Amino acid sequence: MNTFISGGCKNGKSYYAQNKAAEIARETGRPLYYIATMIPRDREDLARIARHISEREGWGFETVEQPVRIRELLSREDLDLGGAFLLDSVTAILENEMFPRQLKGSAGEEITCDMTAPERVRTELTAFAKAVDAAGGSVVFVSDGIYGDMGEYSDSTEEYRKALAETDLALGAICHRVVEISYGTEEIWK
Repeated sequence: MNTFISGGCKNGKSYYAQNKAAEIARETGRPLYYIATMIPRDREDLARIARHISEREGWGFETVEQPVRIRELLSREDLDLGGAFLLDSVTAILENEMFPRQLKGSAGEEITCDMTAPERVRTELTAFAKAVDAAGGSVVFVSDGIYGDMGEYSDSTEEYRKALAETDLALGAICHRVVEISYGTEEIWK
């Protein structure tokens, strides 16, 4: 049973998702995987990663680093697609694919926007969810509901927000359960 979890940043989504994935693994007796997607960009990202690692300690998660190209998980022989997967997060995967970073010597980072990425990411995430479901496994997806924020943003940021909303809708449509977390409170939408 695939689950999609969304909500505002720092509202307890990851901890909630960890509990759900671990519960599924316990109930089914299947392996428990954490698909880590964040590419740290600053100290805050490193701190968030450290906090998530600490929160998962002792739960039995096998961490799989996959910040891009989720389709590659389907061909890995070391993964049991019938297992319980926690993919944290859809937000990071889309960012990584849309805004690949290339270092340019002492001039710093040049950031480009790949507008072909959103459709590819949606296709790969839904294919992964369907393959895991067909194998008797489960995926718990975590995403940030940033597309409702008011404000003026650059064109590329607006494209990213739109792409995330479309990706979340696609995942919500194929998942058996859709949950919104707001300040640690669960709202079940499906």
